[in-house]
Amino acid sequence: MATISPAKASGKKSGIKILQQGEIMFSEKDPAQSLFIIQSGQVRLFRPKGRGFVDLAILRAGEVIGEMAYFDDKAGRRSCSASALVRTEVIEISFKAFEKTMSGLNPWFKTIINTLANRLRQTNEKVKNLESNSVSFGKDGHVGQYKFFQNADVVKILALIYLAFKTHSEEKDGKHELHSNKLKFYILDVMAIPEVKLEEFMNLLRNEQFLEIAPDEDNLPRLIQISNLDRFRSMLVFFNTQRTLTDDKQLDISGKCEKLLKKILDQLVAAGGDSPKMKADITVILDDFKSRNVPITEEDLRDAVKAGIAEDLLVGAGNNLSSVIDLEKLKKLYPSIKLMNSIASKNEDKAKGS
Repeated sequence: MATISPAKASGKKSGIKILQQGEIMFSEKDPAQSLFIIQSGQVRLFRPKGRGFVDLAILRAGEVIGEMAYFDDKAGRRSCSASALVRTEVIEISFKAFEKTMSGLNPWFKTIINTLANRLRQTNEKVKNLESNSVSFGKDGHVGQYKFFQNADVVKILALIYLAFKTHSEEKDGKHELHSNKLKFYILDVMAIPEVKLEEFMNLLRNEQFLEIAPDEDNLPRLIQISNLDRFRSMLVFFNTQRTLTDDKQLDISGKCEKLLKKILDQLVAAGGDSPKMKADITVILDDFKSRNVPITEEDLRDAVKAGIAEDLLVGAGNNLSSVIDLEKLKKLYPSIKLMNSIASKNEDKAKGS
């Protein structure tokens, strides 16, 4: 039988705990003093590998985290790391409080629980030998740049979202609507894409307002709504094309340039722009950034010029800056640029261990 160790008997208190998106619940090898019951939200379990991670599972409301450490008499430490995928509420139960409950159980039942726990522990150890699809490798067998979202992942998920919605969605109030279970069937069951990647990608799409999540008939947030399905087709074509190009040929738009392009797009659309090419007042936009202490200058337009979205800056009367914009190209590419940079930012966060 598992007996409570001095570490487990420390003054760790039970109670409700709120975790914000991305917040670490505990890290691998941390001293274990409590277990957690998820009340709401989602928790990602993972283990470090090279410069990246091996994702183990996603746990949801009603599931328990950290109970294995209670039965681990040898180590008494966390066997993996855990973080909140979204805002999550958990009930933390100290091992001291849990021990009181265990002490009242039938000895035979405790033996069964301990046996199952030991077998699960042996199975979990095998995960150390698994290769992570999220870690790329450099030359001579060295670990290369870690990318949580590989280009192939993005293309697969976008393709399945588009095809699933095109085939199965219903149009209501101008939006295409599909239950998440249908999408998960294609992405998780058919294509075997890791669930944690799907959840992270859907959160990213929602945060960038490419889709919305609404309650289903059970009042659970499982209805996916997309207002512009053709946009997903365009992004799919973009990312599929990008992954076939050499690095020097791929589109590279900095985050600052993206913000500048958004302001240019807003300005031209507000002016009733319907011509393929239009002149944008860059000085007005830069003055607005300056008034809000946003460090963006005319130099940040260079990526757009290189990509053929904007022409070289023109200096007019009073040193006013303007640029001829390929509005048609900007409208087509901007959603993909926005998603591309969001994915790059997420990959950077994951590489840092966020």
